[in-house]
Amino acid sequence: MTRPVYAGIDCGTNSTRLIIGDGEQTFEREMTITGLGRGVDSTGMLSPEGIERVRSALENYRTIMDRYELAGTRMTATSAARDASNRDEFFAVAEATVAVTPELISGHEEAELSFLGAIAELDPADGPFLVFDIGGGSTEFAIGSSRMEGGISTDMGSVRFSEKYIESDPPLPEELLACLSVAEAHLDDVVREVPIVLGARQLVGLAGTVSTAAAVEIGLAEYDRDQIHHFRLDRAAIEDVYRTLVTESRDDRIHNPGLEPGRVDTIVGGMCILARIVRYFDAEDVLVSESDILDGLILSQCQ
Repeated sequence: MTRPVYAGIDCGTNSTRLIIGDGEQTFEREMTITGLGRGVDSTGMLSPEGIERVRSALENYRTIMDRYELAGTRMTATSAARDASNRDEFFAVAEATVAVTPELISGHEEAELSFLGAIAELDPADGPFLVFDIGGGSTEFAIGSSRMEGGISTDMGSVRFSEKYIESDPPLPEELLACLSVAEAHLDDVVREVPIVLGARQLVGLAGTVSTAAAVEIGLAEYDRDQIHHFRLDRAAIEDVYRTLVTESRDDRIHNPGLEPGRVDTIVGGMCILARIVRYFDAEDVLVSESDILDGLILSQCQ
């Protein structure tokens, strides 16, 4: 008997992504850097340009989705849409493009979906896992072994930090210190609100910043999911990639193998967050997972 096939779309702050699968197999996985949340932190609005970039990506995804007989589709909007006063305008464009109503999910729901996707292939005996998802506008934390036992969303993200604190090229030491200090304050909030995070046995890192750090460490000229997924990024490697990416000028940074052009302007903020997380929790390494909220969107429909 053929398993039902589902689609999931995540409209994030920096990227718009598609997955099609049945909970056991993934048939399609697409990612487009759309920068929906650029400028939202300062203006409180999604720009017409950002909305158009997402609309164009969704139009391409609609073509892919039409190849399948889908049993259901979930499309989520996260940090950028949560912060924007004109999110309804964006939702109308998205719905008209793919005939699916976007869901504005809370930070807690985002953490839960990310956790669901990230731990699906992990052995609960190796937990509890602290799953963190560094997005463009927010970073979610979720702790648990086979289910999320505690979760929280914080207002730190690669786009948010890069726009708010990084003005110089290359970044000044005081700008990097501002990112690191604000990240530490957010982590203090995480521990205060969800103290069981201190009992994690393994950190699991999701999303573009973490994948980029792994790709740069490996030296991947082209993205290769099989090489990145479940790669163990040790602390020394994270510190090395951090020092490289945050001290270079933009023109030099763009030549690092593994760094996508669309992430060149936001990776500094993201790497500050990643480095501070690893230092804060005194972690030996981070298990990189390419299974994340997208996979969670599929699994949530299979249940």
